[in-house]
Amino acid sequence: MLADARGHLRRLTPEEAEEARAHGAVVVDIRPAAQREAEGELPFATVIERNVLEWRLDPASDASLPIASHDLQVVVLCQEGYTSSLAAAALQELGIHRATDVIGGYAAWRAWQATGG
Repeated sequence: MLADARGHLRRLTPEEAEEARAHGAVVVDIRPAAQREAEGELPFATVIERNVLEWRLDPASDASLPIASHDLQVVVLCQEGYTSSLAAAALQELGIHRATDVIGGYAAWRAWQATGG
């Protein structure tokens, strides 16, 4: 299932994700509150926990966020980059064709930042 999901994504390194963010992509942190509290957060990330992701970003949903759009570039972030791949693929199935995730997740992004990224 994971390999199938990733086969439809152009996954980003943390550096590529930061570049995408600088050009308007929305970074969405899908980790649960307890994990964000324990591991830390990226201050620019929009928090949408995994269990509500689709209906918050689906433009056809009555509960969608104002940013929801089929053309929205979404970079999904989880702790290690596994759940985010499945979530990004689910967003693509909703027609959000620019959805992807970060290779290595939050842990990789923080490690990249720690090296001066």
